[in-house]
Amino acid sequence: MSTASDTPVLDTLAAMTVDSLERCGLPPDTLILTRIAALAASDAPPISYLAHIDPALRADLTAAQLQDVLVAIAPIVGTARVMTAAGNIAEALGIAIAVADAEARG
Repeated sequence: MSTASDTPVLDTLAAMTVDSLERCGLPPDTLILTRIAALAASDAPPISYLAHIDPALRADLTAAQLQDVLVAIAPIVGTARVMTAAGNIAEALGIAIAVADAEARG
């Protein structure tokens, strides 16, 4: 199989995301909160949360709203997944901050 790109996996994920957004009628804040819940339920790694930081900021989501989602899904997905999700979100935020600092320094 030949690809036209050096990043075929990232390109595929980006295309899937665009397709999902075009087909979804949820408001941006609800969409991101739903995705955060799905990430927690699937025990996603920090990089998956990192991809949602900018959209969450653009949707004006607050830390309290993210916490509310984790509280809401805790009885369904369990304590371990929610605690892992909280740690992964914190790690993703740390990565985002470090990248922003590095970009600011030039």
